[in-house]
Amino acid sequence: MKDIKGPPALALVEDEFPGRPLHDTAVSHAILRQVAAREVPETLRLYVPDEVMLFSLLDARNPGFGQARQAVERLGCPSLLRMAGGHAALFHRHCLAFAWAIPQDQATEGIQERFRSLAHIVQRAFVRLGVDARIGEVPGEYCPGEYSVNAGGRLKLMGVGQRVIRGGAHVGGVIVVGQSARLHELLEPVYHHLALPWAPASAGSLEDVVPGIRLEEVRQALLTEFAQGRTLRPARLGEATRALALELEAWHSPESGSAPRSSRRALELPKTVLGGGDEST
Repeated sequence: MKDIKGPPALALVEDEFPGRPLHDTAVSHAILRQVAAREVPETLRLYVPDEVMLFSLLDARNPGFGQARQAVERLGCPSLLRMAGGHAALFHRHCLAFAWAIPQDQATEGIQERFRSLAHIVQRAFVRLGVDARIGEVPGEYCPGEYSVNAGGRLKLMGVGQRVIRGGAHVGGVIVVGQSARLHELLEPVYHHLALPWAPASAGSLEDVVPGIRLEEVRQALLTEFAQGRTLRPARLGEATRALALELEAWHSPESGSAPRSSRRALELPKTVLGGGDEST
C-alpha cells in the first residue's frame, strides 16, 4: 500500500502560566530545544502572556539596564531576558504572544525566509481583521525590525525576533491587541534609561485601529492563516518539557547568566487533527 501524504503537521500548544512570566518564556525555550533535538515535532505556541518587560542580552550590557529595570518594577512590571535579539519589548494581558519552533538542519541558512513567512502570516491575519497591514519598520519604532507588521505605515502592531540553535530555530514575538497606553507608560522610561531612540507615536495596538476588537478574534484570524496548507494538531506539554522549562528559568532571569543543559522526553499529542483551508481552532 502506498503512503498517503497529507499537508505538513504543526503542533499547536496553548498552555498558559498566569502569574509566572519567567516560566512562560522558559517553556517556549524548552520547546525550541526539544524541537531542535527532534524530541518533539515542529510546534507553534500561542498564548496570552502576563505583563512583563522582555530585555535582550544586548540591553543587559547597556549601562542604563539597571535603571530601566527599576523604573518598570516601580510601575508594577517585572522583567526578564528574552531569547531573541533586538531590544526591550512589553508583553501584557492584552497581547497575543507566539513562539514558533522549527526543526532545521541548517538553521542559519533560512533566517530571512522564516522572518518573511511569519510576517506574511500576521499581515494576512490583520487584513482579515480590517487593518491596512504592512510589513516593515515604522520610523522610530521600539525594538525596530524590517519584519515588524504595522498599520498604515504608522503604528507598529507586531514585533518578531528569531533565535537559531543547532538543529532548529525559534521565531517569536508579540501582537499588541489593546492597552497601548500601558505600552507607552512602560516603554518610555525603559528607552530613556537605555538611551535608545524611540518615537512614542509609532507604538500602538489593534484596538487603536479596529475599536472593540477582541483577543479571541485575533487568535482565530492568526490560526486561520497558520492553517493554510498545513494541519494544526492540538498538543499538551509533556512532563519533560515542563521539567526542562524549570531548568531554563535561570537562563532568562536578569540575575543569572547560566544556560542549563537540556533534558529529554516530548510533547504528548492527542489524536485530534484540525486544519486546512479557512478552518481555525
